[in-house]
Amino acid sequence: MILIVDDDVAIRASLGLLLKQNGYKTREASDPNEALALAQQHAFELVIMDMNFSIDTTGHDGIALLEQFKARYPQLPIILITGWGSISLAVEGMRLGAFDFITKPWSNDYLLQSVQTALSLSAQTQDAGTSLSRSKLDKQYDFGNIIAQDQQMLQILKKIGQIAPTDASVLIEGESGTGKELIAEAIHRNSLRKSQPFVKVNLGGISSTLFESEMFGHRRGAFTDAKSDRAGRFELANKGTIFLDEIGELDMGSQVKLLRVLQDRTYEVLGDSRSRKLDIRVVCATNRDLAKLVEEGRFREDLYYRINLIKIKLPALRDREEDIPLLVQYFVANLRLTYNRPQLQVSPRALQWLKNLHLAGNIRELKNLVERTMLVAENDMLEADDFKAQAQQSPAKPGDKNLPAVGTMTLEELEASMIRKSMRFYHNNISKVARALGLSRAALYRRLDKFNIPYDPAD
Repeated sequence: MILIVDDDVAIRASLGLLLKQNGYKTREASDPNEALALAQQHAFELVIMDMNFSIDTTGHDGIALLEQFKARYPQLPIILITGWGSISLAVEGMRLGAFDFITKPWSNDYLLQSVQTALSLSAQTQDAGTSLSRSKLDKQYDFGNIIAQDQQMLQILKKIGQIAPTDASVLIEGESGTGKELIAEAIHRNSLRKSQPFVKVNLGGISSTLFESEMFGHRRGAFTDAKSDRAGRFELANKGTIFLDEIGELDMGSQVKLLRVLQDRTYEVLGDSRSRKLDIRVVCATNRDLAKLVEEGRFREDLYYRINLIKIKLPALRDREEDIPLLVQYFVANLRLTYNRPQLQVSPRALQWLKNLHLAGNIRELKNLVERTMLVAENDMLEADDFKAQAQQSPAKPGDKNLPAVGTMTLEELEASMIRKSMRFYHNNISKVARALGLSRAALYRRLDKFNIPYDPAD
């Protein structure tokens, strides 16, 4: 049963009718005292409550009611209803444990989706302390080529299996190379949208000037270079899942535009004033500390709570060392075919050495190390010394003074350094630089803007 709390009889009636038409039983309360009294009499599964009551239009009464609900019924999911102008109030409610917030006028589809997700997640048993087996999980879910036997990773896979059938937005956090994209794909593959598109977007590679065109699409003539119609990423992902990678790199202006889409589930194509409805699952990923960015004023708090309904924190490879031999054997098995070395194996001593190796780049760095070692190894048995030799080498070419060793740079700094070097070498010829780096001109322009590398726009 769902409890609706609002002092406006019309809103209570509208919500009650919508929920009943979709098979839910409801009770209604017009003020906090009545709501708490009803909660003592009935075992509600969900509360939908307004943040403002006529007795206190500042919203403090709504915050107080939320705090009392969470103190008495900590597992009870609560969805907040608020006006767009009171988003800060809703964000405060999310800090106190509310499940979601919805702005007026609400979208019936989104509200029902939020209700379904809240009830589904609330009904799941929380047995994170129970030991899991990979074989049991694989019988229930499809985790494809995610290699993991470590218990904390198995708990994450179980969580993925539980949340995948819902439409809850998911935020995946983890260092570079920990497999955030694989996790996003697993969420989609185990969802009810698995037969629909899975669209990946690297927000770090989209400049603020191109954000609307890339994400919402444009019509021919919408701006100077719009020679033809183009579908945006949201349109391509409609009915499916959109994966927004590197969301921590998004500038503040683009964050506002993204928040509007995620809140209203509508968007407008550039050059076309009609609003279009959107039906998508949103999965975001970052290697940044978004909570810290919020504190520093570099990431919108309301957007943070909108994308952070479910959080998955991926461990670094150094924290799941038992999985390292499995990953190495997996990489070797796949690369044997690629490099036509069917007899290649890794010695137990080499596997033990790799378990103790610090890999700042995590799984991605481990894969690169295995591949480099396979390429130069003379024998079919890879020993610890083979890996040591490659681990100590820098990918930078000998004598290249313009490109520091990888260990002294982040991945982004390395990318920016390569682009600057290529721009100098090809005398800022965009076409030649793009070809040399294996990028499209548009992708190169985005990176030039991102790294503030000067270029001639007329080129």
